[in-house]
Amino acid sequence: MPVLTRWIAATLLCLATTLGGAQAADKIVISNWDAYMPGDLLENFTKETGIEAELSLHATNEEIMGKVTAGGGAGYDVIFVTSPFVEALVKLGLAAELDHAKIPNLANLYSEARSLAYDPGLAHSVPYAWGTTGLCYRSDLVGGSLDSWWDLLRPSDALKGKITMLATDRWLLLPGFKALGYSANTTDEAEVAAARDVLIEAKKGLLAYDDTTFYSKLVSGEAWLVEAWDGWCNYGVYENPDIVFTVPKEGADLWADTMVIMAASENKDAAHAFIDYVLRPDVGAWVASNILYKVPNAQAMEGLDPGLYEAFPNLAMKPEDILAQEALRDVGDAMKLYSRTVTEITASE
Repeated sequence: MPVLTRWIAATLLCLATTLGGAQAADKIVISNWDAYMPGDLLENFTKETGIEAELSLHATNEEIMGKVTAGGGAGYDVIFVTSPFVEALVKLGLAAELDHAKIPNLANLYSEARSLAYDPGLAHSVPYAWGTTGLCYRSDLVGGSLDSWWDLLRPSDALKGKITMLATDRWLLLPGFKALGYSANTTDEAEVAAARDVLIEAKKGLLAYDDTTFYSKLVSGEAWLVEAWDGWCNYGVYENPDIVFTVPKEGADLWADTMVIMAASENKDAAHAFIDYVLRPDVGAWVASNILYKVPNAQAMEGLDPGLYEAFPNLAMKPEDILAQEALRDVGDAMKLYSRTVTEITASE
C-alpha cells in the first residue's frame, strides 16, 4: 500500500474510533430547555466530530413527553428530561439502553451519580446537571435569614404579596409535602389533600406562580422570596449578591436533569458520541460555568474557577449534600392526582 494511501486509511480509522462508530454524515436532533447549554456547544461538537446537531427546544418535561409519546420517540435522538421522566420513558419502552463502551467519559462522573435510584447503573440515562430546590431570597430586604418552607407558606405580613412559587406540578406541590413531613413522591390521597389545603391558603400571600422570571423579580425588588431551583437562583445572585439560596430545614428534593437516547433513534452511535462529548472534563466545566448549575462530573467541577464558588456558594454543594435530599421518582398514575390537585390550587380564590 502506498505511504499516502496508508496515511489516509489510518486517519479515517482514527476518526471513526474517535466518533465511537458514528459517521461524519450523521445528524442528530437534540431537545433541551432553552439556554440550558452553552450557546456554542453544538457548534463545537460538530467541528470536532463532523456530526451535525440540531437543537429543538421544550419548555417543560411534560411538553417533550407529550411529543415523544405521541410519536413513539421518532424525530429525536437525545432528549433532556428530569429524573422521574426517565423512569416513565423506560416503562413506555421509549428509552434506548446505553452502550457504556461508547461513553468512556462516564468515568468522569462522581461515583454517587452512577447509582441514582431512578436509573441504577445509568442503564438508560446520563445525568447532565443535578441539584435541589429551596428558598431564594433578598437577604437585604427580608430582615434576617429564612430556613423553612413555612416562611414561604405562612409568610410574615411584610412578605405577603412578594413571594413566587414554581408552577410545574412536582415543584408547586413540593413545599406543601415537605412542610408537612411527607415524601416528595407521596401517592397517599389524604397527604396530597392536606398539602393542597396548605397551598390553597398559601396562594393568598403570593405574587405569582413563576417558573422563568422569578429571579428577575428578585433583582428588581418586586419579589423578596421565591421558591427556586438552586442553579436558577444563581442568575439572580449574578446580578445582586444580596440574593441567597438555602435548603429548608424540612428538606427538599434531589433532581437530576438527564440525557436520554430515544429507542427510535436511527443515529445511536452519533447520540452516544454527543453524550460522551458533554462528559469531557473541559466541556462539563464550560457547561457549569455558563449555566451556573452543578454538574455531576467530578473532573469538571474540580476544574471550575475557584472564584465561581465564592460568587455562587450553592455551586460548592458536595455530592453528599445533594444526596441528603429526597430523590424525585416517577409516581405513575398518581401524576393524574397531582395534576388535578394543582388545578384545584391554582384555580382557587
